[in-house]
Amino acid sequence: MKLNTTFNLPVVLTSLLFCALILALVLFDTQQALAALNQAKAYIFSRFSWFYVLSSALFLFFLIFLALSRYGDIKLGQDDEEAEFGFGSWFALLFTAGMGIGIIFLGVAEPLAHFLSPLAPEEVTRSALFHSIFHWSVSAWAIYGLIALAIAYFGFRYKLPLSLRSCFYPLFKQKIDGKLGDLIDILGLCTTLFGVVTTLAYSAIRVSSALESIGLLSPNQSGVSFILIGVFVIAVLISLQGIAKGFRIISEFNLVLTIAFMLLILALAPTAYLLNAFTENIGFYLSSLIGSGFKTYVYEPHNAAWFSDWTVLYWAWWFSWAPAFGIFIARISRGRTIREFILGVLIVPSLFFILWFTVFGNGVIWVNQYLAPEGLDSLVNDVGKLLFTFLEYLPLTSLTQLMAFVIIVLFFITTIDFGIYILNNIASRDKSLVSPRWQAMMWGGIMAITTLVLLEIGGIDALQATMLIFSLPFVVLMLGMGVSLLKGVRMDYAYFHQKFNQTSLSWTPENWKTRLDQMINQTDEQDMFTFLKHIALPAMRELRQELIGRYELNVHIEAQWELPQPKLVFQIDSGSVHPFIYGIHLSLQETLDEQEERTEILVPMTFFNHQEKSYDVEYFNKNQLIADILQQYENYLKSIQEIEAA
Repeated sequence: MKLNTTFNLPVVLTSLLFCALILALVLFDTQQALAALNQAKAYIFSRFSWFYVLSSALFLFFLIFLALSRYGDIKLGQDDEEAEFGFGSWFALLFTAGMGIGIIFLGVAEPLAHFLSPLAPEEVTRSALFHSIFHWSVSAWAIYGLIALAIAYFGFRYKLPLSLRSCFYPLFKQKIDGKLGDLIDILGLCTTLFGVVTTLAYSAIRVSSALESIGLLSPNQSGVSFILIGVFVIAVLISLQGIAKGFRIISEFNLVLTIAFMLLILALAPTAYLLNAFTENIGFYLSSLIGSGFKTYVYEPHNAAWFSDWTVLYWAWWFSWAPAFGIFIARISRGRTIREFILGVLIVPSLFFILWFTVFGNGVIWVNQYLAPEGLDSLVNDVGKLLFTFLEYLPLTSLTQLMAFVIIVLFFITTIDFGIYILNNIASRDKSLVSPRWQAMMWGGIMAITTLVLLEIGGIDALQATMLIFSLPFVVLMLGMGVSLLKGVRMDYAYFHQKFNQTSLSWTPENWKTRLDQMINQTDEQDMFTFLKHIALPAMRELRQELIGRYELNVHIEAQWELPQPKLVFQIDSGSVHPFIYGIHLSLQETLDEQEERTEILVPMTFFNHQEKSYDVEYFNKNQLIADILQQYENYLKSIQEIEAA
């Protein structure tokens, strides 16, 4: 009995074997594994910190260049395609994937940590907020945005699978379908699995601590395990509904609830102070972004440890998560222009995070200074307890703590669903196929078991170190993606703005007599269908047979007979940026009848996938039409050669 699966088995089996080996080593001797992995991580961070910083800055400037350039008008899909998700749904999905459960806890914990260990003692609060915002805003989203844009562009524009390997098509062509592509997917699959499991395990510890602090959970492992199992079951059931249904609905509801929670805290805390801080935080962030974006603290060695523990760690973390976020963001961005995509991905989440850190970061520092002098200092490393303790100093504590708990649970669910979708995507050989349900349940089970085992035995830090070590090769891969993407959009723009030679036809006397006859006796609708079915279609079929039989080309013919626009499409897949397309559709055109009254007739007009002007072919016979297709194909091949040689 053949197993119903979409898996690329070499990728899946190799990845699972490697992950199992790493987990076995970690669980066999957790302390020894942690020491070795931390040593490797420290070496990478100390030697390549400049590489992380420079790469993230370059990605940001590269995206800004694309957004402001002529390439910004290129659609992630066909030119006439509309966005699959409305802006509200798109932002909700972006927010849910990119924000995650971490910001709920770290929105309070990170600013307070920077406040207690300031880099700039003369402006402690402003510095604390700036560095928190800096780590979560456009620099992080530029990393996500680059890989997401590359995947979406090559997936929806080139009609390649939505996968990591597709990003390298202009550089390696068909080689991406072989072992090179498998290696890229294996790296992405392992990193994603480690990342999701590590995030869930850390979050479970924080939730456990938070629930213990408010008396809803006894300090034992069984309660946490029970909650986790329940959340995993719910998440898997939701994942079976797909992104457009279950995941989208949960994301939109969570976005509304999270914004309501933030606005409620803004109203309960010193509102005027926070709004003033928000304005100043934006200005200070914008004025300091470029300098901090390239800063490696080489001239401030006393701050080198802070730089490694915070900025480099964050950059490595974002690079590690980039494959997962990139695939997901690409999946929900079909139909948007490159400019719209980049501005949406960079600006909207960043503005939200500035407001979020202002409300919770400035808020917790204010509480620590005026309502609980140094009362929160000891909780800075217990981020779960810190969040709920902070809420105790504000009015409506029961309501705000309940809202926080519900938001955390929803983020747990969406993180699991997100992980299931991404793991299924990377592991599948054909991304267009609907995966059988057992695959989603398998990934959910693997994540649940691994998370519970890590919580029971330990080893979360070691797994996180492994994931961060994997970030270095991904930086290199993403540099290659940037080069490939630039080459792709340049070829795309050049192709669609190429000036093709107009096809000419030497008319015989019979041709002009036929044309004159049809000009006087206007062609009716039935004549045009006869032309499509008995002249154009046989011509295309004869040429297709020759191209396949003698030259083994990949040729397709699409026929559509229904009004309002019947058409024939002759397509040759050449392995280049765009396939060659020669189409004929019946176009309504106005003319004058014998009484000089306006009337509409159907005329067979050509169309292409470039900016070549269409023309009337109703007087062509079969051989002339074949010659016309070949002339256009010759023009196409010449233009592709010129573009690729440029």
